[in-house]
Amino acid sequence: MSDVFYRPLGDDRFASTARTAGPWSAESQHMGPPAALLGRALELLPAERPVRIVRVTVEILGPVPVAELVVTARIERPGRSVELLSAELGAAGRAVARASAWRIARSESSEVAALSAPAAPVLPAPDTLEDGPHPRNWGRGYLDSVRWRPVHGYFDVPGPAAVWASQAVALVDGEEPTGLQRLLAVADSASGLSSCMDPREWLFINSELTVHVHREPEGEWIGMDAHTVLGADGTGTAFSVLHDRGGPVGRGAQALLVRPQRPR
Repeated sequence: MSDVFYRPLGDDRFASTARTAGPWSAESQHMGPPAALLGRALELLPAERPVRIVRVTVEILGPVPVAELVVTARIERPGRSVELLSAELGAAGRAVARASAWRIARSESSEVAALSAPAAPVLPAPDTLEDGPHPRNWGRGYLDSVRWRPVHGYFDVPGPAAVWASQAVALVDGEEPTGLQRLLAVADSASGLSSCMDPREWLFINSELTVHVHREPEGEWIGMDAHTVLGADGTGTAFSVLHDRGGPVGRGAQALLVRPQRPR
């Protein structure tokens, strides 16, 4: 297998590698790499002052093929303190995902940061944990391109779960991922990690991913403490608290479509 998720082709085009393949099909990507690629495009938009992206929402318009992709980005609403950004991912002439993001000008607020309530308990350090195995009943590609270290629960264990995750390959050939890119590359895994259902019997596919970030992640390891809540009408929501070694850095959420694999 390649040692990267994407190879740049110039003119905002990227060749997807087999590393991006998701658990449902070898022809369709896990949304982690595409979300991170959109995040990269958003981060590259010029800014007149130090800024930070504080919220990203990725709308999934259809399966993202393991194929050539085109990424574009723009500033939708310029501003001195707050700006709205957007990005689009295309394949074979059609949009397959769109992202919107808010970025805020940096300022000094450390005096009041300590007054906020703790976001969540700190997870045990990844160095104290063992690598988890490849999840049973899940396709290869993306899942083999991330190092997973379970804290409690796991992909094969129904119910809430927490893991540390670290990319084993680069997002884009020749580049070191940023903290936001590392976060987006794994945040979409919360629904699979905390599922209550057997993937051989049920589909649970998210239509979007929303990540709020109150602190920029540091280091290669991203922690994810996730749980899924299911409705009785074919819908659900996966929630996650996202960490780096220093503690929580943000939260993620995914709206889910839930269907049996076969009619009942």
